[in-house]
Amino acid sequence: MRAAAARDHGILLVPVLLVAALSLSTDTFLTAGNLVNLLDQGVVVGLLACGMALCVICGVFDLSVGAVLAVSAVVAVTVTRSSGVPAGYAAALATGALMGTTTGVITMLSRVHSFISTLALSIVYRGLALVITGGAIVYPHAHQLDAFQRLGGPTVLADVTAPTLLLAGVAAFCWILLARTTLGRCVYAVGGNAEASRLSGVRVGAVRVAMFALSGTCAGAAGLVMAARGGSAQADLGTLLELTAIAAVVIGGTSILGGQGTVWRALVGVLILTLISNGFNLLGWNPIYKQLIEGLLILTAVTLDQMLRRRSR
Repeated sequence: MRAAAARDHGILLVPVLLVAALSLSTDTFLTAGNLVNLLDQGVVVGLLACGMALCVICGVFDLSVGAVLAVSAVVAVTVTRSSGVPAGYAAALATGALMGTTTGVITMLSRVHSFISTLALSIVYRGLALVITGGAIVYPHAHQLDAFQRLGGPTVLADVTAPTLLLAGVAAFCWILLARTTLGRCVYAVGGNAEASRLSGVRVGAVRVAMFALSGTCAGAAGLVMAARGGSAQADLGTLLELTAIAAVVIGGTSILGGQGTVWRALVGVLILTLISNGFNLLGWNPIYKQLIEGLLILTAVTLDQMLRRRSR
C-alpha cells in the first residue's frame, strides 16, 4: 500500500517544492503574468504528453508525434489559405488522427517494436512535411492571419488562455477514457500483459491502434496551437518534442513497461519540466544545466519505478 501511495501521489511533492523555492528566490514568479505564461508554456508538451501517456500505459511508444505535429501545422496553414480558418483547424485535427491511425496500423501489421517503427515513420512524416512546404515557411493570407491566430492569442476566463483550456479539455477526455470506460480498462490490461489480454478476448491490436490514433489527434492539436501562435508553419516544427513528452510521462510516474499510470501524473511531469524551465529563465541561469537536471529526473523516475515494482512482487 505504501509503495502504491508513493507511486500515485509522491510526485506531487516535487512541484510543491519547486513552487516554494521559486517563490522565495524571485519576486516575479508569483505575478499573474508569469503564472499565465507558465500555464501557456506547458500546453504543447502537455497535449503531446496526454497522447503519449495513453500509448505508454498501453505498452507502446509513439516517437512520431513531433513529426505529426509538424505535418498537422503545415496542413492547417495550407488548408486555411485555400478554404478558410475553420477548415484549416479541422484539417489539422483530422490529419493528426489519420496519421496516428496509420502509425498504429503499420506498427501492428509489421510486428516491429513500436520504438523502432514510430522512429522510422517520424522520418517519413518529416519528409512529407518538407514535400508539402517545399522547404519553405508557409503563412495564411494576410487577411486571414488575425482569425487564424485567435486560438493562440486571446485570453478568456480571467487571463486563462484558449490553449490552456484546450489542454484541460483534452486531459479531461483522456482521464475519463482511462478511468470510466471499458476501452480504458482494456488499455491497462493490454499494457500490463498483452498475451493474457488476447487470450481473454481483448483485441490487442485494435486497442493499440486506437491509442495511436488518439496520440496523433493530440499531436494535431499541438501543431495547430503552435501554428496559431506563430502565424506560420514549417517542416521542422516540434523537433524533439516527442522526447520531452516521454520525459514528462516518465517523470510523472507512468511505468515505461506499461499497464500503470494516469494522465494527471503525466501533466504533473509537464508541470515539473515547465517550472524548471521557467525558473532558469527567471533566475538567469545557464540553460545548459537544465538538460542535466531533466536527465537526472528521468533516471530517478525510472529507477524508482523499478524499485517499486520489485517491492510489489
